[in-house]
Amino acid sequence: MSEDVVRTLNGSTFVVCDRRGDIETSPNDPTGLFSFDTRFLSRWVLTVDGERLTALSTDDLQYFETRFFLVPGTGTVYVDAKTTVIRQRAVADGFLEQLTVLNHDVKPVELTIRIEAAADFADLFEVKDALQKKGSRSVAAVAGQLVMSYRRETFHRSTTVTSTQPAEVDEHGLTFITHIEPHGSWSTELTIRAVILGPGERPLKPTAAADDVRREMLENLDRWVARAPRLTCDSESLVATYRRSLIDLAALRFSPIIAGPDSLPAAGLPWFMTIFGRDSIFTSLQALPFAPELATTTLRVLGDWQGNRVDDFRDEDPGRILHEVRYGELSAFQERPHTPYYGTADATPLYVVLMDEYERWTGDGGLVRQYEQELRAALRWIDDYADLQGNGYVAYQRRNEETGLENQCWKDSWDGISYRDGRLPGFPRATCELQGYAYDAKMRGARLAREFWDDPAFADDLERAAADLKNRFNRDFWIEGGQYYALALDADGARVDALASNIGHLLWSGIVDADRAPAVAGHLLGPRLFSGWGVRTLAEGEARYNPIGYHNGTVWPFDNSFIAWGLRRYGFHVEAARIAAGNLEAADFYHGRLPEAFGGYERTLTKYPVEFPTACSPQAWSTGAPLLYLRTMLGLEPHGDHLVVEPALPVGIGRIELLDIPGRWGRVDAFGRGLVEVGTGADGGSPTRPATPVRRAYAFPPT
Repeated sequence: MSEDVVRTLNGSTFVVCDRRGDIETSPNDPTGLFSFDTRFLSRWVLTVDGERLTALSTDDLQYFETRFFLVPGTGTVYVDAKTTVIRQRAVADGFLEQLTVLNHDVKPVELTIRIEAAADFADLFEVKDALQKKGSRSVAAVAGQLVMSYRRETFHRSTTVTSTQPAEVDEHGLTFITHIEPHGSWSTELTIRAVILGPGERPLKPTAAADDVRREMLENLDRWVARAPRLTCDSESLVATYRRSLIDLAALRFSPIIAGPDSLPAAGLPWFMTIFGRDSIFTSLQALPFAPELATTTLRVLGDWQGNRVDDFRDEDPGRILHEVRYGELSAFQERPHTPYYGTADATPLYVVLMDEYERWTGDGGLVRQYEQELRAALRWIDDYADLQGNGYVAYQRRNEETGLENQCWKDSWDGISYRDGRLPGFPRATCELQGYAYDAKMRGARLAREFWDDPAFADDLERAAADLKNRFNRDFWIEGGQYYALALDADGARVDALASNIGHLLWSGIVDADRAPAVAGHLLGPRLFSGWGVRTLAEGEARYNPIGYHNGTVWPFDNSFIAWGLRRYGFHVEAARIAAGNLEAADFYHGRLPEAFGGYERTLTKYPVEFPTACSPQAWSTGAPLLYLRTMLGLEPHGDHLVVEPALPVGIGRIELLDIPGRWGRVDAFGRGLVEVGTGADGGSPTRPATPVRRAYAFPPT
């Protein structure tokens, strides 16, 4: 999303507006007030004496609160503005807007203040696809408030607007006639409620006073930041990026009804403010050393909503972990399958990976035992339902041909998987990283079975299956001439030979043979994949390479964070530090907030990371990337009831302290110093062997 828009959010409710605070939408424009996948305000425009206002500054007070300073007209160097308008907006169940007008003149003024309001009640999918509404809308001025409603059979949504000052209310907005004394002020509070109506016209969610919500949110944010580890560092930009990540993670917390008061990460604003299986799992993995409670809720919610039948419309199978849940009109009338939709091939093995990693960090064996059946079902899904090609590999092909996802891996755009010459393979497709996730799930599942389920025979079976998968994978996916792994196997079992960032996920999963790891690391840090800011999704020189192609050449911070983690796993600590440094330096250009993706242009060509035009920001797994970089650079790994620390930090970071890291050990501290020279160019060279291991230390709880 453009930096010209302002985003304010609170859970699944968010406002996207211009820098004046105004909302003016087009059919496919993701601006407005949204809640639970419906747009409750499509127009919200302020005028003074019929004149639009000019923005002086916009203050991002909190993720849920924004303040706009405005003046009528533009003024000149000879004529000063005589009026200031301040809008302070806090998002709750809708939003509260404190509107204040200041008169700087020596004489009183009479002003006509007008708010134009409208609600199109568009489903978020209707906004994305520019679809027309099928229900009926109504607008009424009732008892001094504006009520806008939408109904389609039992689906009923309503937006109400009220003011603390008397107003002339009509079907298009509110008008205030004001008298302001010299150097005086006038103000009103506008309350906008987004109401989901159920049986008997009763709101499905209780509404709280906006001031109460604001106070609660501030207290909640303070507690959230205080619970996280404290970072002190010679690099002020890293400290700022760390704090930005913590606050953005707080902003993206989402509490679906099934989770009660607990929260898990929503995927990203504006399109994905809901549960996403894959995104929530990856983000929870990134945040484990900092906010392990996100993983707790993610594991519970995804386990409770695990697939239990074969449903072609929803691409559901027994044991499959959901992809996405939606609450809007199109899902309610089964015009979209997201109630929930299960069309992802990676969330299921990743669910097992997250559970194991969570237990290793927290020591919460109770959750492993409680969700034993769900974990066993997920492991069965890998073998019983995901082997669509009959060759023992996880593959995908949508059964919902009309509205299901074509690509069910993380590169889920229509052209995200291709051959070197640009052709698209047929279905089913078995992408390489899916095999890595399956291998990792089997290995981790074996540990859980042996240590928590008292089932050593099942553990042995899983380990044998994992070893067999690794042997076959290194035979079938390896491209000898290029010395890298194929992006996928096509429907005929032939290699899809494009060079892509997916090979970095293979290192993270551990499926790569040790003698091939140097070649993989060489490609990842070589000039075709590494831009200087990070690893591109697709290598330069491939037919579909485009530095601003969504999955075909952009740099994704989430992708890079797991690649760096994988490089550390195989001993390439310098290469991991180089990727981390490039991404963290890019964050400086985005005020500490890494976007969903940015351009893959070579670093010396642009001198700055080029903005990707439709990137989500904030996005959960991009917000989590700096956290995983900290873990990777410090070499933080659980070892029984202790935390191992093996720092390998870029020189520019200097001295670093991460204090009070939570885990099964209680809370411990980690220290490091930046000693790794990483450079800034895109020519990463080709490692021929893993780097010499850095010095290992154990962090113990303070006594």
